[in-house]
Amino acid sequence: MLHILDGDSSANTLRQSSVEGDIISCREALVAGPAPASVEGEEWLQVRARHLSSYYGVPISECEQGLRDQEIALASYPEHDEVVLWFEHDLFCETNLLYLLNWFASRELGTTKLSLICIGGFPGIAKFRGLGQLNAEQLVSLFPSRHEVSSGELKLATAGWAAYRSPDPTEIEKLLEGDTSAMPFLRPALEAHLRRFPSMLNGLGGIENTTLRLIQSGVKKSTLLFPAFFDAEPAFGLGDFQFWLALKGVSDTREPLLQIAEGTGAGQRPSSKIRDSSFEITEVGKAVLTGEADFVALNGIDLWLGGVHLYGQERIWRWNETSGKLVFV
Repeated sequence: MLHILDGDSSANTLRQSSVEGDIISCREALVAGPAPASVEGEEWLQVRARHLSSYYGVPISECEQGLRDQEIALASYPEHDEVVLWFEHDLFCETNLLYLLNWFASRELGTTKLSLICIGGFPGIAKFRGLGQLNAEQLVSLFPSRHEVSSGELKLATAGWAAYRSPDPTEIEKLLEGDTSAMPFLRPALEAHLRRFPSMLNGLGGIENTTLRLIQSGVKKSTLLFPAFFDAEPAFGLGDFQFWLALKGVSDTREPLLQIAEGTGAGQRPSSKIRDSSFEITEVGKAVLTGEADFVALNGIDLWLGGVHLYGQERIWRWNETSGKLVFV
């Protein structure tokens, strides 16, 4: 039996449990960086490795090896009587799940059973963030609830993965006009993804707009800001690293919206850098937040959202909050 989990923490916990089989962690973060539809095979691996290297500050050789090891582990599925995918409800997990289900959908599984555990909550945990919160006993309790992945799930995942990678993000809107009940968490996850596009009002995505509003309301310490953001926007599923980079993305710019006083923790990982950090909105940030200025007009943009590359200062895809639709302006 092969278990694939979307996180090192939950994978390590499962290794300490009574569940038998090989256990691996998904080595991707497809919620961020380029996922162009025109790229496959070795070129895809190189594109993703370059992004992961720059994003996480890890040597590119290490990223390449991690992705190759993952592909080798996936390709070993015929050696197992069952492959179990352990995932969650949020955008981070759902994008990785789309990739994996699409991967398996293009293979002949033979006698190997493909199963899925995908949850959006757990009894007794009021603010469920993910499988990483659970102890070994709690994880084991989920195992009997797994179900064999249906043809409907595989079909929807294949369509969802194609839409996510499309250079035309309205393909996602078209997908959401149809029946997505086969994957109950996919709709809210992709709706959150669409809200990441720059707003028509001020050029900021939903993550940045929510964060700036929280800081403006007085939540200025990192130890308070991250949990407050999660409570406000649980659908994104951001870890501290992704959240930190979102903050840096509006502070390390020509016209910064935030001033960050970093903590004194040693090391380069966000867990040490943001522990005692604090944030202040600049005058430009206040103007952007009220819609008097536009972040993209001020700073330009160079951002991949799935298969869409937003670049420059002129016409790009933007999110219209009033209509709940994307527009190209």
